[in-house]
Amino acid sequence: MPTYPHGPRLQKGSIVTVGSFGTLATIAFQYNPETIKRSLQPQMAGGDEGQRSQVVRYTDAPVETIDVEITIDASDQLERGDASTSQAGIYPQLSLLELLTYPTSQQIIQNTVLLELGTLEVAPLAAPLTLFMWGPNRVLPVRLNTLNISEELFDPNLNPLRATVSLNMRALSYSDLAPYTQGYNLFLAYQQTKEAMAAQASSHGAGSVAGIGIGLF
Repeated sequence: MPTYPHGPRLQKGSIVTVGSFGTLATIAFQYNPETIKRSLQPQMAGGDEGQRSQVVRYTDAPVETIDVEITIDASDQLERGDASTSQAGIYPQLSLLELLTYPTSQQIIQNTVLLELGTLEVAPLAAPLTLFMWGPNRVLPVRLNTLNISEELFDPNLNPLRATVSLNMRALSYSDLAPYTQGYNLFLAYQQTKEAMAAQASSHGAGSVAGIGIGLF
């Protein structure tokens, strides 16, 4: 990744979880990935074969999936003599990521107690609001679909010292979230930022977007 010694400090991408009482837990990437893959699948109705008169309509926001591969390495911490890294390697950082896929043990214990007390219906365990943050223009709520970990180097106690973590996330839009919730508002702001960016691109010349000529008539 190129560095700019006299330029602005590079912002770190991160994943942030927001608890039920507004508590924040931030997982900042040790190294920003050089590649992010995104896929947008439009949600539309109409325009089917043999139905030329039917108007194509949007039914929801597009389904956006994000693939990110991040690297976690203990080398710098070991060189500085970090006691936690010397004792456990990068297992604490991996655990922080893995817990994005778990309910809390406190929730499990509480539900177990409720069941033992004869509660007829126990609500499913609620996941915290999870945000993918990639710069000031891209802060959006996500659901973690898969997390794949490849541990590549170990210390004598078999603590991992280097790992590659692949994250597959699905953006949660206003089509998925309750109106006026924090996640709903964040995704709406995310789309509005896209609209502002698109307006900047189109303002460079009528009939062109990002330098691509579009003939309309």
